Amino acid sequence: MAAELARDLQTQKYDWKILSLEETPSTELPANEEERAILLQLQAKLQTQMKTHSHRAELDTAEDVAGTGLTPPAANLNAELPVATPPSSARSSPEIQVVYKFQPVPSEEKIYYYQPVYWKESCGRCHLGFEGFDAFSRADMPLDQGKLPFRVVKVDISDRETQQAITWNRALLTAIGILTVFLAMVILYVIIRYVVVKPLKHLRDVSEEISRGNTQLRAEIATNDEFEELASAFNRMLRHLTEAQDELRQVNADLDAKVDQLAQLNMQLYEMNRLKSDFLANMSHELRTPLNSIIGFSEILGGIDTLSDKQKRYAQNIQKSGRLLLDLINDILDLAKIEAGKMDVRLSEFRIGAVVTAQCDMVRGLSEEKNIDLICQVEPDLPVMYQDQSKIQQVLINMLSNAIKFTPEGGRITVSVSRSADDRLILSVADTGVGIPEEDHEIIFEKFRQSSQTVGDRNLTREYSGTGLGLSIVKELCKLLGGEITFVSELGRGSTFTVTVPWVLPHPGSRHSAIDSQLDEIVETQRLAAQRPGTPRLAPVAASTP
Repeated sequence: MAAELARDLQTQKYDWKILSLEETPSTELPANEEERAILLQLQAKLQTQMKTHSHRAELDTAEDVAGTGLTPPAANLNAELPVATPPSSARSSPEIQVVYKFQPVPSEEKIYYYQPVYWKESCGRCHLGFEGFDAFSRADMPLDQGKLPFRVVKVDISDRETQQAITWNRALLTAIGILTVFLAMVILYVIIRYVVVKPLKHLRDVSEEISRGNTQLRAEIATNDEFEELASAFNRMLRHLTEAQDELRQVNADLDAKVDQLAQLNMQLYEMNRLKSDFLANMSHELRTPLNSIIGFSEILGGIDTLSDKQKRYAQNIQKSGRLLLDLINDILDLAKIEAGKMDVRLSEFRIGAVVTAQCDMVRGLSEEKNIDLICQVEPDLPVMYQDQSKIQQVLINMLSNAIKFTPEGGRITVSVSRSADDRLILSVADTGVGIPEEDHEIIFEKFRQSSQTVGDRNLTREYSGTGLGLSIVKELCKLLGGEITFVSELGRGSTFTVTVPWVLPHPGSRHSAIDSQLDEIVETQRLAAQRPGTPRLAPVAASTP
């Protein structure tokens, strides 16, 4: 700033003048109060230092001490009057000690700079008329340079050019900032487009191609950064996925072949089972007629008086064995009819209490032979049922026969009949027999299966003979009547079998017709699937003649 100011002063670019700080009649102080206060402070400082220095010179002369400088206390020599704090708009620098800006003319704003000129030894050559200079010379003492102001340079600078320069600089900085932001945005766009967006777009295109089935395509990104690592990870994932798909495809092919083989085998088994059921159902008359004849003739033989006791015993054995065989054939035929869907349901109205009481009375003779207490509990005032009476009788007979068979002498059998809140029959038969072991609970309703558990030194299968069809028939009949059978048993404590069927059975036979239609549909589907080219075929299984 000082160098620029000196250059401008030499070229007369600014208005300037030198103000004297000497107290003379011609001295005119500025009209501005703050400007006048600055000049008065400098004048007071000048006069104070002049008087102090003059007094020190007189003392040195009286003592005749030549060439010796006495330095007065700093507080007296350098004493300065307090200077008023310039306004906030004032500026200062090491070269310009006092600066003041004010606006004397409202129409034009100016800046006034005041630069004090301090005393130097070389100033004496030009300013011989300066008051007190001779006293300084006589003292033969060097005057402290830079301490005594005796002139002030006043410079008037127009603020218009400064404001124009400030405005121009602001506009230039704004334009540069806008241009910088624009260039930064362009550079950022280019970086994002080619460094970020382009690899991501490539990965997206590769993913879309892979989703269309082109699993041989791979991502190719060579940016030597995280995107290249991402592409490598993507390719590894795709390779593993392709390998897994190939393995899964092979497994599915093997599974399809096994499913086709199993379907063909199931179809053959279904056909064989249907043929067996049809055969048994159709052989009812052919099997029962000879047995009825054998039983009838054995009864006639047993009634002949001329036979010996041994011959009568043989006739009774024939009759007993024939009846057992007839019961077995009846059970097998009933089960075959149920499985073949040819068991008819004949609905009728009847009172369940009378039916249960009659069946209990029918088997009471057998229970009395083993000294078994048979209790029949029927709820009073039960309404009329609409069910298949013969099927319910058959269910109850089989349950009672099993209970009597497996209940030891002196035991107890309780038959209870009730109606549930959801309008269902609850028929329960509880005994105090040998019970069923827990491991046989899953097989108790299977065909031709009996418990093989040993109780003490007794084998249940050997001691209690039978075919194992009774509970199987009961279960199938319950399903046919729209119900189910459950049981609770404890080995050595007895068993409780409970049958629940609807009190009123609607649409008889609809269940089996629906099952038949579903089975026929499955068979037809499997037959069509077996006709596909390339499907492995099984050799037909030879069916044994029953």
